Amino acid sequence: MQTENDIPSKESAGALRRYETLMQVADLMVDHRDVTDLFSDLADRLQSLAAFETASFALHDPAKDAMWVHTWQSSAPAITLAEAPTHESLSGWVWKNQKPLIVPEQTLDTPCFPKALDWLNKRGLESYCTVPMTTSQRRLGTIGIGSRKPGAYEGEDMQLLLRVADLVALAVENALTRAALQREKDRFHALLNVGKVLVSNRKPEELFREISASIRRVVGHDYASLSLYDKPTNSFQVHMLDLPFAKGFVGFYPMGPDLVIPLEETIAAGPAFLSRETHIVNYQDMVRNRNKHNAEFLQQGFRSLCCMPLITGKGVLGTLNLASMRDAAFLRQDIGFLNQLAAQIAVAWDNAKAYNEIAELTDKLKKEKLYLQDEIRNELNFEEIIGESPVLKRVLSQVKTVAPSDATALILGETGTGKELIARAIHRLSSRKNNSFIKLNCAAIPTGLLESELFGHEKGAFTGAVTQKIGRLELADKGTLFLDEVGDIPPELQPKLLRVLQDQEFERLGGNRTIHVNIRLVAATNRNLAEAVAAHEFRSDLYYRLNVFPIHTPALRERPQDIPLLVRYFVQKLSRKMNKRIDTIPTETMNALIRWEWPGNVRELENFVERSVILTEGPVLNVPLAELRDSDLESEIDGTLESMERAFIVRVLRETGGVIAGARGAAVRLGLKRTTLQSRMLKLGISRHDYVD
Repeated sequence: MQTENDIPSKESAGALRRYETLMQVADLMVDHRDVTDLFSDLADRLQSLAAFETASFALHDPAKDAMWVHTWQSSAPAITLAEAPTHESLSGWVWKNQKPLIVPEQTLDTPCFPKALDWLNKRGLESYCTVPMTTSQRRLGTIGIGSRKPGAYEGEDMQLLLRVADLVALAVENALTRAALQREKDRFHALLNVGKVLVSNRKPEELFREISASIRRVVGHDYASLSLYDKPTNSFQVHMLDLPFAKGFVGFYPMGPDLVIPLEETIAAGPAFLSRETHIVNYQDMVRNRNKHNAEFLQQGFRSLCCMPLITGKGVLGTLNLASMRDAAFLRQDIGFLNQLAAQIAVAWDNAKAYNEIAELTDKLKKEKLYLQDEIRNELNFEEIIGESPVLKRVLSQVKTVAPSDATALILGETGTGKELIARAIHRLSSRKNNSFIKLNCAAIPTGLLESELFGHEKGAFTGAVTQKIGRLELADKGTLFLDEVGDIPPELQPKLLRVLQDQEFERLGGNRTIHVNIRLVAATNRNLAEAVAAHEFRSDLYYRLNVFPIHTPALRERPQDIPLLVRYFVQKLSRKMNKRIDTIPTETMNALIRWEWPGNVRELENFVERSVILTEGPVLNVPLAELRDSDLESEIDGTLESMERAFIVRVLRETGGVIAGARGAAVRLGLKRTTLQSRMLKLGISRHDYVD
């Protein structure tokens, strides 16, 4: 049977209840990792110890010197979060002074907080008790409870709340430490992921979109862009990287450097670029410094902006820009992490840009190499300019004079006189000798394809344009472009060529991007361009642009003393090529070659010598002089009966080997007496060398 002494008193029952609650609070400390959930469960447990309608858990934010107040109310289903300046709040006073505070009992000993008191009055709270939440290492914040009953909190409640605050402080410190460690872990993984993305060979747009996604996992943002500095214009070229949430903004910040903003008109990018330090701008700053660019930002709902300088060993490239639709989205403690990201992105952008430039140059060099190999195989038939005649020396003197300049040279002369060889000599003696020499024969390409060959074309510019093509103008950048037979350029292309000569710029066929080049033009033609201008077949302004420094290449008949040198040169070159040994050229043969006028000039001579080398079996060059004589005979026929008679007699004499008399002689074949034939030969001036090889 239970006695009165065995019945627990109210005091002992209350103490037991408090002890059990503290144990439950201690259990909460172990189970919870999230601070907000911890505060919600803690409020439920504390109701068994003290009467209150409102509980507040405030944490101090050293970056803003503010208190983040988590408020629990019996009538509300969830905890609400609010920010209050430290110097304006009750929790701030308690945190700073590390003293408990009961309102309104201690109003005489503490400063007045009108906003806090107004907040209590609106909720009908007559009593409010706040205690510091502190560990041995740091001051974290405060715990407060409020009741509609006046004088609700006496000494025991205060002591209990202080003990609870000590337990909660340890739990909060652990939770904050875990959160900080998790945040650092997330940042490390983000940096690691960015590093993995950077080593991948991707287009810059794809590269930085992934980087932006990695950043968002750690530092929330709604917009990311790169502002790259352009020194000549003192402005930024904006490359939009990521814009997942804002509507209608893509049109304002498109992909690519299509938006240019003067440096002085930027609110954050400019200061970050100039100071080399991260610059954070809040909503009030954007409103205060409103311009057309900030107005667009504000219109889209952005309220925070953070700009970080992109610094490499070459200097500051520009800024990485992040924006958010939340207030104070970017905190000071994030700056170190963001600067690390900006440094990686700066290197990545620099590398991506260099990679694209190298890829373009490599592609250009591949095409240029194929072009030059084709030139070597098919076009480059001369290694040196051969000759010692005064007229040739005069031409070489002109080449030496004009080559060091970048002046346009116009090479005039008959077909086969070596105009391309003169053009190559100009290039080799110029400052551009280490760059490309690109040739285009304007007469050898159909008119419909000439524009594409010269200027290039974009993919899809016309039927069959399945890929982009780089034209000869781009291949010749920083080098020399040789336009052979320039007089055959169609009238519709002449204005475009004139623009290149005047402004050194053009557009590809089917494109709208202006391409700037630095070329030296050398042109050649066998036409009389002055007559073509007079006949309105060639633009006069283009002619004057081409005719800056004319050079006339002499025909081979104007320098017969160079023929022996050329013949020996071609025989040596071609005999080596055909694995033959030819070391003798008969004097009669050489004299015959010198006498021939060579209407096809050096090209005809080379082809004739090549045929001779093919026919030669021994060490003595075997030249088919009869071919020259047949051609000579045909050239001598002027339509008169006398010329036709002479040509016929000479041909018969060649067929009979010069035999006049006899059954197989020329006289019998012509139906003449020997004496009559001899008389006719004398009258027509036919000598032995005309028909004897």
